[in-house]
Parts: sequence; structure tokens; C-alpha cells
Amino acid sequence: MTTAHSQFLDTMAACPVVAILRGIRPVEVVEMADALIDAGIGIIEIPLNSPDPLQSIARLAQHCACRAIVGAGTVLTVGQVADVADAGGQLIVSPNSKPDVIAATRAAGMISVPGYFTPTEAFAAIDAGAQAIKLFPAEAATPAVVKAQRAVLPPDLPLLVVGGVTADKVADWMAAGATGFGLGGSLYRPGFSAAQVAQNAAAFVAAVQEQRL
Repeated sequence: MTTAHSQFLDTMAACPVVAILRGIRPVEVVEMADALIDAGIGIIEIPLNSPDPLQSIARLAQHCACRAIVGAGTVLTVGQVADVADAGGQLIVSPNSKPDVIAATRAAGMISVPGYFTPTEAFAAIDAGAQAIKLFPAEAATPAVVKAQRAVLPPDLPLLVVGGVTADKVADWMAAGATGFGLGGSLYRPGFSAAQVAQNAAAFVAAVQEQRL
């Protein structure tokens, strides 16, 4: 197990939430990250279709140091994996499952979290070396789908639910077997203040932690 993978599992155990800062700009990324970390979220994803995403990742990699895991989302190619690694990222999240992207991520010592929707896609990702998987888009699924998939997926494999998740649905997803969540617009959207992000993060963290008591 790599250091990055071990840190990922430890951070997920503390608070299984990945903050997805789609559309964020480098000038505001540090302030938003501090708000998230203070609220208890320790994994931050910068989608590569955001403005100057590699600059944001580089800033966070330096600023957050041991306080948070920082990486990229919407990673589609091996070249992008290399770019994120050069920027100091530790995490590669994709909307799909591409064996070459997963292999490149593992070779670079980063954490691989590809997207899936069907059991076939999930097992293909696992066979390629995925260290966690994300159900995407969750809007098109239900907790019953996760429960059925959990019956056949490795029980210790982190399964993140991503897409349209709200705090009032946390209990249903976790009862079905979801390990955690990737949160985008419910946490941050362009134009949100750091105070808004902090408030949104605190509410969701509270909902998650309530299910773990």
C-alpha cells in the first residue's frame, strides 16, 4: 500500500467526503480549501475543466501539505495524469473507467478513483487497479442499486456516490452500502463565498457523521 493510498483510507475513515470544486479559480482556491478543511473535509478534487486547474492543484498541494489530499477530477487521458502528478496532485478521479488511465495513476503512486455505473464497469476498473470507485451519475441510480452491487463487490473497496447527493439522502445511501460521497454543487459553485462553502460543508459533514454513531 502506498503512502498516498494509506492517507486516503485514513482520511475517508475520518470523513468520507470528497469536495469537488468545479469551476473554481486559482485566486480563490486556497480560501475555499481552508473552509472545507476547517469543516472536516480532507479530500479536495479540482476538475480539469475548471479555469487553470493545474495551477489550482499546485497551489493546494503546497498550501494544504499534510492537511488534505488534493487531486484532479474529469481526468480522461494518460497525459493528464502526468500533468496532475507534476502539479503535486495525489488523487485521480474520472467519470469513466479507462485501464490505461488507472494504470498510469497507480504507476505514479497516486490514488485511482474511476467512475462506473454497472457491475461490469466496476469489475473492469477493479481489475485495472482502481483503489476506490465512484457511482456516477448517482441521479440515475438509487440506494437499492448500490445495495445490489455491494452484494458482489469487494466489501473493503471504497464506493463513493457522486451526482446530486443531498444531506437528507445520506442515511439512505450509507445504509445501502455507500462508503462516502463526492459533492459538487451542493458544496461549491462559482460565486459562492468561503462562508457559504463552510456552512454547506458543515451541514453535510454533520449528516454523514450522524450515520456513523
